[in-house]
Amino acid sequence: MKKKLKALFSNLCCSVCKSEFDDDSIEIKRQEQGLIVTHLTCRHCGKNFGIAFVGINNIEVKNSDDLPLVVQEGPEPINYDDVIDAHRFIRNLDEHWQDHLPKNIK
Repeated sequence: MKKKLKALFSNLCCSVCKSEFDDDSIEIKRQEQGLIVTHLTCRHCGKNFGIAFVGINNIEVKNSDDLPLVVQEGPEPINYDDVIDAHRFIRNLDEHWQDHLPKNIK
């Protein structure tokens, strides 16, 4: 699993000292099916990059060059109006807030 994480961080460097991340930069805190909780620290300058939740599939990585890393486009960025709408919605919730959840979650 650490090999997959190393491949994920292989083209990145520390934003402070510009050193590349190595095997010792990645610490796995917790591992579950399809999810890894990891901590990233620059071993050169000590910059702490915090905790990351990484979803990983079960594809075996033999050579990091064989691992296709694809940037996925996400939804439109959240704008000011979205934040105001969410705030108003949450502010107006009452004791029947569960009515807004999908039926299979209640």
